[in-house]
Amino acid sequence: MTKSMFSTTKGRRRKTATPVAARMMAAFVRSALKAPALALKPARKTKASKPAAKAKAAPKPKASKPKVAAVTSSVAAPARPRLVVAPARASFRTLTHDCAFGQRRYKIYVPASAGSSADPLPVLVMLHGCGQTPDDFAKGTRMNALAEEFRMLVVYPAQSREAHPKRCWNWFQPGDQHRGAGEPALLASLTREVLDQYPADPARVYVAGLSAGGSAALVLAQAYPELFAAVGVHSGLPVGAAQGKTFALTAMGQGSPGIPSLHPMPTIIFHGSKDHVVNARNGRFVAIRALEPYAALRETQQKRQVPKGRSYVRTTHRVGQGRAFVEHWLIEGSGHAWSGGSPAGRFTDPSGPDASRELVRFLLRHKTTLRTRRMTVAA
Repeated sequence: MTKSMFSTTKGRRRKTATPVAARMMAAFVRSALKAPALALKPARKTKASKPAAKAKAAPKPKASKPKVAAVTSSVAAPARPRLVVAPARASFRTLTHDCAFGQRRYKIYVPASAGSSADPLPVLVMLHGCGQTPDDFAKGTRMNALAEEFRMLVVYPAQSREAHPKRCWNWFQPGDQHRGAGEPALLASLTREVLDQYPADPARVYVAGLSAGGSAALVLAQAYPELFAAVGVHSGLPVGAAQGKTFALTAMGQGSPGIPSLHPMPTIIFHGSKDHVVNARNGRFVAIRALEPYAALRETQQKRQVPKGRSYVRTTHRVGQGRAFVEHWLIEGSGHAWSGGSPAGRFTDPSGPDASRELVRFLLRHKTTLRTRRMTVAA
C-alpha cells in the first residue's frame, strides 16, 4: 500500500484525509467485516473536478476533443466523450427482472436512433460499484451520451441492499462465481430478457463494470462466453481471486492471480497505479488471465499523457496489425475511480484518459459467431 490518499469534502470547506494508509485500511476492514464489500473511495479532487455533494453548483464541463501529446508513440490520443443531451425520443426507464435466480431492478437507456433503423443495436451491460446506483454510474461514465453517438442499448442492473448492504456485487462469494447459480445466472437471464424485448444484436453483447462491478463482469463473461462478445473491467479483480470475505480483503490489498481462464474472451482493463482499495497488481493479473486462452499475441506498449492531466501506459496484445484482444491501461497516480469520468457522478477521476470512450471503441470491434452463441457449456 502506498501513502497516497483520496480527498473528501464536508460542508463548504475542503479537507484532505489522513495520509496514513494504515488508518484507511483499518477503517475499511472494520466496515468489510460487518458487510463483505469491495468498497469504493472517492477519487482525489483536482481543479477539473468538484465533489459529488456540490455537483449542482459545479460548472458544466465544456465539450472538447483535446489532442494528447505522445510520449513514446505518435498514435492519436483518445478523445474525451462529447456531452450529448438526450433527444426527446430517447428513453431511460426503470424495470424489474424476475427469474428463478432472484429479482433485480435495472435501468435501460434506449437511444433516439433505435427506432429509425432496422439494424439491431449492440447491448452493453454496465455493473456499478459499491455504494453506487444505476443513475450515479450513468452520470459518472457518461455512457448514455456514448449510446447516442454509437447507437447502443445500455443496461444498468441495480444491486439490492438485501443482497448486499452496500449494494456490492458478490464477486467473492463461492455461490456467485459460476454458471447456473447466483448472481451470474440472474444477470445472464436479465441480459437475455433485454435481447428478447428490444431491437438488440445477439452477436454484439458486452459487459463491463467498476470495482465490485468489474469483478462481477469478469465472472459473468467467463461463465457465459456464448452470451458476451467482450468484457471491460475498471479497478477490479480476476475471476476466482477470493473465496469469502476474509480472502477478499487480502486479495484487494495485496493482489491475487485468480484462476485460469477457460474461454477466450476479449478483455480491456483499466486500473489506477495509486489504487489503495484494489491493488493495481490485480489489473495485471486480469490481463495475464485474459491472455491465457490466446496463442502468440503480439505485445505493444505506449506511454501517453493527457494535457494537464495524468500519464498512462497502454499495453495491447493483438494478432499482427489487427484488432487487440487484450488491452491493459495503467493510469499513473490515479486512485479507485473511473478514469476520465464526469464530476457529476461519484468515484470518478476527470483528469485521467477517457475510459468510457476507449471501452466502447474496444468492445464494438468484437462479435460472437452463431456457432459460439449456440454452444452449450457444462455448468
